[in-house]
Amino acid sequence: MRLPPIMRGGFRPFFLGGALWALIVVGLWIGALSGAVTLPTAFDPLAWHRHEMLFGYLGAVIAGFLMTAIPNWTGRLPIAGSRLAALAGLWLAARLAVLFSGVVGSAIALALDVGFLLVLAAVCAREVIAAKNRNFPIVMIILLFAIANAIDHAEALGFVVGTGLGWRAGFALVLMLITVIGGRIIPSFTRNWLSKQGLKTGLPGQPDLFDKLCLAATAIALAGWAIVPDATSVAVLLIAAGAVQAVRLGRWSGHRTLSDPLVLILHVAYAWLSLGLLLLGTSILVPAVPATSGLHALAAGAMASMTLAVMTRATLGHTGRILRADLPTVAIFVLVTLGAAVRVAAPLLPLDYMRSIQLAGLLWGGAFLLFVLAYGPRLVGPRPDGRA
Repeated sequence: MRLPPIMRGGFRPFFLGGALWALIVVGLWIGALSGAVTLPTAFDPLAWHRHEMLFGYLGAVIAGFLMTAIPNWTGRLPIAGSRLAALAGLWLAARLAVLFSGVVGSAIALALDVGFLLVLAAVCAREVIAAKNRNFPIVMIILLFAIANAIDHAEALGFVVGTGLGWRAGFALVLMLITVIGGRIIPSFTRNWLSKQGLKTGLPGQPDLFDKLCLAATAIALAGWAIVPDATSVAVLLIAAGAVQAVRLGRWSGHRTLSDPLVLILHVAYAWLSLGLLLLGTSILVPAVPATSGLHALAAGAMASMTLAVMTRATLGHTGRILRADLPTVAIFVLVTLGAAVRVAAPLLPLDYMRSIQLAGLLWGGAFLLFVLAYGPRLVGPRPDGRA
């Protein structure tokens, strides 16, 4: 039996489901923050918002990316059909269980939520090990992400003393994925695009010792922040990592890609990573700099921009379409960038703080709404060339 298009590749259900969930989470969070909505979750509203954007939305995008990338890494057939439907169904069940955990119980929510990531890690490990592929460390990051999820549940629900270790560890792991994967795809896509423009000099090079040092500096800084977030030594490490990341980004010739939004947005997303690390470190040393600005530069900026950049590009490429940013795609990139900028600057703007958050939410949420409207039909529909 011919599979429905949405079950022919992991990016399809997970990118669409993730974007829809991001919209729902932002809407419910703003409603809860203003007092208009009471959430039926066992988490407090802030903890639920943070958990669902991190382990819910990003968990879906990571799953979609890996389900699409692993066949390219291994040469094996992609996970599709009933197995993909079961994995997507488990993710959806986990989201509903966490949202309604005040009704169904915390234990069920924890089991489904952590279970999804453990199953994802197992599926990815099986494919990578079978092909003897070098990307097993990325699978280990997913396993650690599942552990961070379990800790966040335990802390939010009072099973252990709440220090924030769970969400900070998950946050740090996602940033490391951006550092690792971004370090592969950004210079590669930039080099390919510049070459197509006939440029022969100043092309991004292959990863070298500097890139390894950058990875190490970022990993050490983020590990320190996850464990002892207020330490002065951690602040210095975060600032150093942000500076090194800025130098790394500068080596990729992003200023030469202004005419191609699909490539440019990757550089913009990575710039948010550098800025976020610098702001986060500075906030520890300078109390006048809000820690939330650094966190939202990393979350609403780096994470959201990078995931939308990957989601749009992968959807176009894997549904047989030309890699070209149309007007809705450009609008998606502009809205997510503006939304992140307003959220980062919210504590400093001459506006009511709640109004600033609402404006940021509208801009940022508008990016995801546009993604659903513009890319949803491509994700649920067949390829225009008729191929599977």
